[in-house]
Amino acid sequence: MRPLAMLPEMLLLAGALVCLLGGSFTPRRRQWRLRVVAALALLGSAVAAVVGGASGPAFEGSFVVDGATTAARVVVAGATLLVLLLAGDEVAGDDRESETYCLVLLAATGTLVLAGAADLLVLAVGFLLASIPLYGLVGLRRTARGAEAALKAYLVGALFGILLLLGVTLLYGVGGTSSYPQLAGALAGAPLVPLAAGVVLVVAGVAFEAGAVPAHFWVPDAAQGATGLAAAFVTTVPKVGAVLAAFRLVEALPDVLAWGVLVAVLAVASMTLGNLAAFAQDDPRRLLGWSTVSQVGYLLVPVAVAGVSDLALPSLLVYLAGYAVTNVAAFAVTTALPDVRDLSGYAGLVRVRPGLAVALVVALLGLVGTPPTAVFVGKLTTATAAWDGGMAWLVVVVLVNTLASLFYYLRWVAPALRRTEPAAGLASVRPWSAWTAGVAAAVSVLLGVAAGPLFAALDVLPPG
Repeated sequence: MRPLAMLPEMLLLAGALVCLLGGSFTPRRRQWRLRVVAALALLGSAVAAVVGGASGPAFEGSFVVDGATTAARVVVAGATLLVLLLAGDEVAGDDRESETYCLVLLAATGTLVLAGAADLLVLAVGFLLASIPLYGLVGLRRTARGAEAALKAYLVGALFGILLLLGVTLLYGVGGTSSYPQLAGALAGAPLVPLAAGVVLVVAGVAFEAGAVPAHFWVPDAAQGATGLAAAFVTTVPKVGAVLAAFRLVEALPDVLAWGVLVAVLAVASMTLGNLAAFAQDDPRRLLGWSTVSQVGYLLVPVAVAGVSDLALPSLLVYLAGYAVTNVAAFAVTTALPDVRDLSGYAGLVRVRPGLAVALVVALLGLVGTPPTAVFVGKLTTATAAWDGGMAWLVVVVLVNTLASLFYYLRWVAPALRRTEPAAGLASVRPWSAWTAGVAAAVSVLLGVAAGPLFAALDVLPPG
């Protein structure tokens, strides 16, 4: 059974329980200790993932530990650690501080369960464990906008969670198994209508966790209405598990219908709608919310050629790592300047906060896919995987959307680099968030330079 195969997930869960129980006995002014506990749990999870031993199936094949799972564990731990740094400015001393750390660790645990799920039932459990804490995180900001965002996330999540469970039921009903290794053979002779309906419903459920069309409605509201810490987390970390879950599912399905085309359509819809909606946004966090929807579209490109191109999985992992740190860097800039909630409010940032301006430029141009950032490497290799998998038309769509996205990112960069009289909101800066933005931006560049050696060390690159 290899019970220690899920030691990284167990450490996160244990950390969440310590934060939950410890919050009841720790004075408010000393709850920073629980942040240390959460950080140690994340560090322990990452270390356990790297030195955890042999790969292979665990728990009767319902969970798989491989290079992709290891990469997901490291990326989730690293991105969540960066998010926790924002807590020093946003939730330190708050009466919900311990609950925040608990919810973050629980959602991270669910994300890792999604990433390694090799069984439809485990996929459903991972979905619930990753989703339910998100509703609480989004609603921690006790404002009208935060309440609206939490309600929308809950309603959309509940709907698509039901659809996912219905899809799992259909696939189990026509195949007689929920295990991925057995799905291809069990579903090969299944009736096409219930098979197609089951797959569509499961993919739709995973789309909620990823923030992809058609389950994207909650993402911009959460990015705008939640705290900066929660917004950075929910638009970054759950995507890692959701996209990997979609990849594993598509790879396990029998080749009786064009599943890749279904995913490609979702990818095109997500990247195009996200970009079009972002054009008119003036609130930086809402802009990043729509940017998240478009980025998920790019992340789905290698999923469309899962099992067809050898480059699909490594390119996806590179992109996930790059997107995680780059997106956190962008949100950290908005958290560092809490009084600026309009793009024009960043005018003159380079004059008074040059380091923060550099971090913003690296993050936003990184999200476009500008070298030498990690997203550039990820976007280039995912496009190569799509071309290799026979979807040249999808590469063209990625290129067009990438060029289109440059417009709204430059709408933010331009005033920040303009040497005019600084806007009033730039007077005060939160130090923890400013440092987080700088560190995350630097890591984005470093990952771009060292992407090949890093993932070769994780044993996820294809042979040769």
